[in-house]
Amino acid sequence: MNVDEFKRREVSRRQFLGRSAQQAAGVAVGVVGLTGVAAASAKSAGSANDRIGIGVIGVRNQGRLLSTEFARMSGVEVRTLCDVDEAQLAPAIREVVDAGQRPPESVRDFRQILDDPAIHAVVIATPDHWHATMAHLALQAGKDVYLESPPTHSLGEGAMLLSAASRSQRIVQVGLQQRSGAHFQSAVKYVQSGKLGNVRLAKAWIVHRRKSIGRRAVVEAPSQVDYAAWLGPAPARPFQPNRFHFNWRWFWDYGGGELSHWGVHMLDIARWGLQAEVPVRVSAVGGKYSFDDDQETPDSLAVQYDFGGKSILWEQRLWSAHGVEGRSSGVAFHGDQGTLVIDRGGWKVYDHAEVVTTDASDLLATHLANFVDCVRSRQTPNADLSSGLASAALCHWGNSAYREGRELRISQDGQAQA
Repeated sequence: MNVDEFKRREVSRRQFLGRSAQQAAGVAVGVVGLTGVAAASAKSAGSANDRIGIGVIGVRNQGRLLSTEFARMSGVEVRTLCDVDEAQLAPAIREVVDAGQRPPESVRDFRQILDDPAIHAVVIATPDHWHATMAHLALQAGKDVYLESPPTHSLGEGAMLLSAASRSQRIVQVGLQQRSGAHFQSAVKYVQSGKLGNVRLAKAWIVHRRKSIGRRAVVEAPSQVDYAAWLGPAPARPFQPNRFHFNWRWFWDYGGGELSHWGVHMLDIARWGLQAEVPVRVSAVGGKYSFDDDQETPDSLAVQYDFGGKSILWEQRLWSAHGVEGRSSGVAFHGDQGTLVIDRGGWKVYDHAEVVTTDASDLLATHLANFVDCVRSRQTPNADLSSGLASAALCHWGNSAYREGRELRISQDGQAQA
């Protein structure tokens, strides 16, 4: 890409962001008291006799899966799919049709979904750096939101989202689907029952072999991709294939590495079981020990969260096949009268007078059903925004401690002390 072409696309990107900001301001005026289109949308979505219109933003991988799962649900219509990569739209539309629905509309600008009064809920399955901005705009537009995890890309975005959700009185379900799994719920209940004694420590981990992404040169962005829109709030830079589909999560501009990718799910369960909110200290060690490639985030990382009398330990190894407790990912709750180990395949109690095991339960379909139920009932969903932000904050603190090379001391209002 030559300099003139890059400058032209950067102007386009800034215009796009400017229009988004103007729209946010304009929409905000219209949602005071949920009047106008927002009020109509809320009324329709809350009626048990009406179909809930869904718009999905980002339909590659997880977004396509979510589109298909929602399309299988009764009383739900997947009306519109959106992606800045035009090549992703046709396969996603086909899967919605195969699930039994009529072909949804397709757009490349997510604001068209926010402008549609027939869409009551928005699914956001984009790269992490877009999550908070899109969710904020969707809430201002009066839409309920299913927001993939982590809900934020930085700590500062959390307060913005909470404020927007409070003002709009919209439903937000974070994509922490384990919260809706019956076996995760029963495990947490067992941990909190006292049967394990005093549970002071939880360990969470992900251990598997990822492939190196190698090194790639800057090239022209694919013609079917609106790269300016993909970058959005991220810093401007020429297109580099390794920073795009899927691999974006290994670069700090767009994601938080494995800690934000898998860690948010496992740490959420550890935090939930321990009933832990804000740590007092966070320390981290790690690095790129195995991969010699373009990735910025660590392939090895250990983080310790001290909650004062309780602690959570996180471990990731992306170059090994031998997991902790014989499981590639999971959480272990260590009490003075026994240990409970859980993953997506079930849970088991060790070193205890009674032998207790539980098999796996459905996660995603149940989680989406909980979201739809809450859109209708206006009840709090299983993975509400506050819970999702608290677990995402653990990822952000862990990454900050690693990148700054120092222990963080955290105040009870969530501020890291110098």
